[in-house]
Amino acid sequence: MDYDIVVIGGGPSGLMAGGVAAKGGAKVLILEQSDTPSEKLSITGGGRCNITNAEYDTRELLKHYGEAAKFLHTPFAQFAVQDTFTFFEKKGLPLVVEARKRAFPKSQQASDVVDVLVKFAESSGAELQTGVSVKRFYIAGEEEQRTGEITAVETSLGKVHAKQFILATGGVSGRADKTKGLGFKMLSEIGHTVHKASPNLVPLKSNAKWVHALSGIAPSFMTVRFKQDGKVFLTKTGKVLFTHFGLSGPLIINSSYEVKQFLQYAPVVAAIDLFPDTDHVMLDKRLLKLFDANKNKQIKNVFTDIIEDKLAIEILKLAGIKLEESVNEITKEQRKKLVHTLKDLVVPIVDTMGMDRAIVADGGVELTEVDFKTMSSKLHNNVHIVGDLLNIVRPSGGYSLQLCWTTGQVAGKAAVEASSDTE
Repeated sequence: MDYDIVVIGGGPSGLMAGGVAAKGGAKVLILEQSDTPSEKLSITGGGRCNITNAEYDTRELLKHYGEAAKFLHTPFAQFAVQDTFTFFEKKGLPLVVEARKRAFPKSQQASDVVDVLVKFAESSGAELQTGVSVKRFYIAGEEEQRTGEITAVETSLGKVHAKQFILATGGVSGRADKTKGLGFKMLSEIGHTVHKASPNLVPLKSNAKWVHALSGIAPSFMTVRFKQDGKVFLTKTGKVLFTHFGLSGPLIINSSYEVKQFLQYAPVVAAIDLFPDTDHVMLDKRLLKLFDANKNKQIKNVFTDIIEDKLAIEILKLAGIKLEESVNEITKEQRKKLVHTLKDLVVPIVDTMGMDRAIVADGGVELTEVDFKTMSSKLHNNVHIVGDLLNIVRPSGGYSLQLCWTTGQVAGKAAVEASSDTE
């Protein structure tokens, strides 16, 4: 089987690259091991798909990619955020922008994004084969030298030859399937430096049973100070979700990379301020007013006017107050303890939830080994490396998928040009 271009992986970057390459006139084969393409994309963002971040100033956008920003100016000059909007909207999928510039399909359906990508690839002329496993690359000449062009890939269909290859297998986050780490393995086998993956954007684990009891509660606006040995190393404000294992939600997910670094040395605590806009004095006055108006009622039936029911009960317990105690029996010291707990609810953090729960993982190919003008390998110039295979740390909010769209576009166009040059 001979093709101009073989794309390994039918996820977002693979379908984008394959569609672009086929539209450019190349004979393209997209290989996907799963029975359906882009399975992970179809459930991302709670099934809504945070398709990009609507930051149109590329320099500002790239600041979110940390040290990798210096490599990304070249590909983003070829395909940026505005191009993503144009691409999807021209294909009948309008986007809407929500808080923190997160862009979603107007339909709020991730499956619609998958449908657009599959239709784009197939209507452009790409051949999409699902249920096909890929094992390794074949290198021209002596394989021991790990140099020269890649000539073919070994698959469950047999050996597939091509002039150009686009590796788009994705990373290892949120995966428990057989393709986990496949791209990293293939890159390592052909001589690339591959940094070990670890969870980057991931929920945090707590061993506190009272936290587990609050599973499903998601206060929308709070400040969390992450501490180690009593010293604050990170402060963020936003939404937190209590879960049966610990903490999740946007604030937690976007703090997990820094928290993970500190967890290497010692336990961490998340000190949650449930009323960040109200200081201790004003919150105490609010409690006092509430108590004065409900002196003969049980505290458990009154305190819920301050905070959500389940959370109110756990805070009372943490403050050492009996639930059946009458409001008029609450001492000044107990009231002060309640205020302190509301302003400094301490959650012990013992670990992250690991790779299978991670939204994004770091790790991947060493960036200095990639030509970002074409997304091609500097070791094997007919192999293009895209998406989550790149060792790039980024936050949640659409930045990962934008990386897929940009690198997929650049790789697809470059592969077409390179394959035509070899004819």
